[in-house]
Amino acid sequence: MGQEIAQARFGSEDFRVFRERLRAETQLLGEWLRAGRVVDGEPSIGLELEAWLVDAAGRPAPVSEQVLARVTDARVENELARFNLELNTDVHALAGSSLQALEAELTGRWRQAQQAAAEAGCRIALVGILPSVREADLCLANMTPSPRYAALNEQVLALRGRQPLTLDIEGAERFRTERHDVMLEAATTSLQLHLQVPPRRIAAFFNAAVALSAASVAVAANSPRLFGRHLWQESRIPLFEQAVACTRLEPGGAGTLARVGFGSGYARDALYGFFVENRQHHPVLLPELQDAPVEALAHLRLHNGTIWRWNRPLVDVVDGQCQLRLEHRVMAAGPTVADVLANAAFFYGAVAELAESRPGLVEELPFHIAEQNFYAAARYGLDAEVEWLDGWFGRLGDLVTERLLPKARRGLVRAGVVEAEATAHLRVVEERVASGRTGAAWQLAWLERRGGDDAALTRAYLDRAADGEPVHRWPL
Repeated sequence: MGQEIAQARFGSEDFRVFRERLRAETQLLGEWLRAGRVVDGEPSIGLELEAWLVDAAGRPAPVSEQVLARVTDARVENELARFNLELNTDVHALAGSSLQALEAELTGRWRQAQQAAAEAGCRIALVGILPSVREADLCLANMTPSPRYAALNEQVLALRGRQPLTLDIEGAERFRTERHDVMLEAATTSLQLHLQVPPRRIAAFFNAAVALSAASVAVAANSPRLFGRHLWQESRIPLFEQAVACTRLEPGGAGTLARVGFGSGYARDALYGFFVENRQHHPVLLPELQDAPVEALAHLRLHNGTIWRWNRPLVDVVDGQCQLRLEHRVMAAGPTVADVLANAAFFYGAVAELAESRPGLVEELPFHIAEQNFYAAARYGLDAEVEWLDGWFGRLGDLVTERLLPKARRGLVRAGVVEAEATAHLRVVEERVASGRTGAAWQLAWLERRGGDDAALTRAYLDRAADGEPVHRWPL
C-alpha cells in the first residue's frame, strides 16, 4: 500500500501546505524531464508479490506480526491486513540471465516466508482472492496497526462525506454490500511488475502495457470467488476499484477521476502528464508534510502512492538521481512461484516487443477499445472476445497463442534475455493457455467436481501448490 507515514489525522493547514509542495515538485519533475535529468539506463525489472496467511482450517490467519518477527529479510513486509504479506525483489537488468536471477531471489525469499509461517502455525497462499475469506474477516480489528492504513481509511471516508462504500459486482452471480471502511481492499492480492526504461521510450512501453492489460489479466486470472459467490474470472479488479472509491471531494479539491481504474488515456509524454493529472484531479489523501528538499519529490511520490491505476507511473529519487518507471498491476498473485515467473516473462517480453515494433499503437488500438478489452478479459478470462491490431477480433486465448506468445519470445530475446530461460518460462504460459487451466479455472473446476466448500477448496489449493508445480499441471 505504499510508504509509511507518522500520523493518522490531519488539519486543513496540512492539506494546504501539502498541495503547495505537490505543485512545486510536479513542476520540478517536468523541468527535469525537459532538461534530460532523469536516469537514462538500460531496461531493468523487479516485482512485488502479495500473499495470504492461512490457518489449518483453510481460513485467513491474522498473524502477520508473528510471521514477520521470524523473517530477517526486510524485503518481506506487512500489508493492509494482518493476514497478508508482501515479498519484494531487487532491481535486475533485463538483459542476460534476468529471469534466472529473479527466480533465485524470489524462490529464496518465498522459502524464508514459508518457514516463518510454518513456525507461526500457518501456511502461505498465492491467490488473487482467498476463496475462504468472509466479509467478517475484513474488519478493522484485522487491519495492520499503521498510521498509513488508519489515515487511508479515515480520509477515504472523509472524502465521501462519511457515506458508506458500496460494493456491487455482477458476474455469474451477484454480490452487493455496504461498508464503512476500506478493508475490502485487503481481499485483493496481486503481482505488481516494475519496468524501468529510458525516458524517451517509457511512453511507448507504458502504452504497450495498457494494450496488453487484457491479455495479462486473463492469463493470470485467479480470483473467481468472493464470499461464496462465483463472480468474474478476476473478481479482484472490480473489488479493488470499488473498495476505495472516492466520490466526494475535500474542500478546494478538483476532479472526480477514479482512484483505482484503467486510467484516463494513453501516455503522450514521458508519463509527466499523469503526475499533472494526479495533482489536478485527485484530492490529497495523506497530507503528511515531509522534512525533505523539493528535489526529493517526497510529496509527489506520497500522493502518487494513493492513486492505483492498473498501469501506474512511478518516480523515485535514489542517490540524487531521478528514476522513472511503470508498474503493471493487473495480474493476480500465484498460484505458484513458477506461475508468477512465467507471467512476468510473458509481460516483459510482450511489452518490449510491442513497444518496439508498433510505433503507431495509440492510433491503431484506441484507448477505449483497450479498456473494453481489459474489463471483458477480467470478467470472462481467456474466453473473452477482444479487438486487436490489424483488425483482429476473436477469443483472447487464441490471441495469446497465435500472436502474443511469439511476440513475448521475440521481445525477451531482443532485450538480451538468455533464450533458454525465456523459452522455459513462456512454455508455462503456453501450456496453461492451451489447456485453459488458469488458477481461476482450476478453482471452479474443483468446486464443480467436489462441491461448494470454499475452505476445503482453499486447503486443496494449498496442497496442490506445495510442490511448486504450475497450476495447469494440478490434478483436481
